[in-house]
Amino acid sequence: MVRLTLDLIAKNSNLKPRKEENTLQYLKKITHINFSDKNIDAIEDLSLCKNLSVLYLYDNRISQITNLNYATNLTHLYLQNNCISCIENLRSLKKLEKLYLGGNYIAVIEGLEGLEGLRELHVESQRLPLGEKLVFDPRTLHSLAFLFLQKSLSILNISNNNIDDIRDLEILENLNQLIAADNQLLHVKDLEFLLNKLMKLWKMDLNRNPVCLKPKYRDRLILVSKSLEFLDGKEIKNMERQFLMNWKASKDAKKTSKKKNSKNEDTRNSCNIRTLSFEYFDYNIPKLLISKQNAFNSLYATGNFETVHHIVPVYYPRVGKPKLVFFSDIQRFLPNGNASPESSQEDNPKIIEDTGNLSLKASESLLTKNDVREPHLLHNLKVKENLFVKNQ
Repeated sequence: MVRLTLDLIAKNSNLKPRKEENTLQYLKKITHINFSDKNIDAIEDLSLCKNLSVLYLYDNRISQITNLNYATNLTHLYLQNNCISCIENLRSLKKLEKLYLGGNYIAVIEGLEGLEGLRELHVESQRLPLGEKLVFDPRTLHSLAFLFLQKSLSILNISNNNIDDIRDLEILENLNQLIAADNQLLHVKDLEFLLNKLMKLWKMDLNRNPVCLKPKYRDRLILVSKSLEFLDGKEIKNMERQFLMNWKASKDAKKTSKKKNSKNEDTRNSCNIRTLSFEYFDYNIPKLLISKQNAFNSLYATGNFETVHHIVPVYYPRVGKPKLVFFSDIQRFLPNGNASPESSQEDNPKIIEDTGNLSLKASESLLTKNDVREPHLLHNLKVKENLFVKNQ
């Protein structure tokens, strides 16, 4: 077991004391201490190192963060690859700017309240039990977002921690760089949501996450963030962003046009349902159009009646070009003005047959030879059953 003590520091420091200096004076002058990979498992009192600003203790066996309360001038603390399971005893380090804790056993990011100067937090590759993931204490997140003079956290490294959701990081509005590679992020929508909040983010690394395999993953993130300059280690050039913006604008315009055309089509269809039109097509004569009201009056004069059920094309032979007759549905009424009960042709064959005869009889009297190019066809029963015509 090796403990970091003042004597050990004095003996191994690269800074040599002057002849007239005692140990106390010498320790006060020290600003950098490097005891990385020295099998150190504990930190002793360092209160005499008043001007200590950078402390390298990575690749050791330290299990607890202790005795740093009086190192108030510390700005950089390197504790990667130790045995630390809890972030603690750091709240007095008001000047701390960079904290490196990667490769430990930390499951919860906590205990960072009060670190007013913290700009970088590195907690990548925690050695967690199978199935567990790194999480953030909400109080710590809030503290990191609203630090002294709004100079909040700007660089965050959370790579390789089995994380599947980073939407909680939206509160870190001043974040410039986010490194979250080798996690379990799945949804592009979650990333779009986050990027809409992090307006100052210019670098993001999500390499080797499942979301990277989603269609148009890169394009979608570039489009949603105007500040992003590097994505997954690859620079986003202005030409690439402009091309995607033009493509999106064109796509949106087509979508809007299609939606508008669909709405207009629905409006026309709605109008067609309310209007009965009878069109007699012949390439040699003009079309004859009869409005719903005229057709309705003609049918109502016959008494109790019911009209055609569906739009029916009627074809009849003729040498030369064909003629077509189309019928549209209208509401069926009885003489008392009430709508007739719904009934199928199978249920009321007698009524339908009588109605057809009455309607044909009334409509036939309204036809003249001038209206029909082949008047002899009026005596054909099949043609009678399909012609409802009234002169306007």
